[in-house]
Amino acid sequence: MNAGLLRELVAAQAAGRDVVLATRLSDGAQELVGADAPSSRLVGPEGASAAGAVAEALGTGLPRTVQTAAGAVFLRPYIRPPRLIIVGAVHIAQALVPMAAIAGFQVTVLDPREGFATAERFPGAELLKEWPDEAMDALDPDRRTAVVALTHDPRIDDPALVAALRSDAFYLGALGSRKTQGARTERLAALGFPKESLARIHGPVGLPIGARTPEEIAVAVLAQVIGALRG
Repeated sequence: MNAGLLRELVAAQAAGRDVVLATRLSDGAQELVGADAPSSRLVGPEGASAAGAVAEALGTGLPRTVQTAAGAVFLRPYIRPPRLIIVGAVHIAQALVPMAAIAGFQVTVLDPREGFATAERFPGAELLKEWPDEAMDALDPDRRTAVVALTHDPRIDDPALVAALRSDAFYLGALGSRKTQGARTERLAALGFPKESLARIHGPVGLPIGARTPEEIAVAVLAQVIGALRG
């Protein structure tokens, strides 16, 4: 990689832009390809398949080789780590935060209640002691963001889910029984969200593995989040 391309890559990462480094294997020619311009001189304008390969690399973070009219091109993605916004500094969150961090997520815990989101309960975690309707705008969930609501309190969970539903977040989940989920969707539907949008919310949250303890539920939640990220 030459110095000019390296500067472009550093600038893209500093700006929070996900890019792919495309390298033509026959001669080593390189360029950066972004989500806004998946066709380029190396990937080639001819290829829906090539453009799709770029989009897949950006979505999964996994490298791959694509065949173009000019030969094989290796795609190496440089993407931001996925984010996990946990709404509710509860016992499940205490188990979920370190698990998600080990899995490579940037984790934020959001809870406005006094005594919940504390450094003693969540050592080293990013904590926001604000109401979700204020905090979510600044957090700005995007396609690399998962949002999990765990408080069981509609005053806290619902505003966070509203913000997430209006975003490109790749995963939305909320704690509660099927009855709780039904009441939740009724409340959100009354705000104007269509059925198709509300179907994005995984509730009850987590894979159905029979989890009972906070730690087991955290495993089920993280597994479902990772499945959505990689799927």
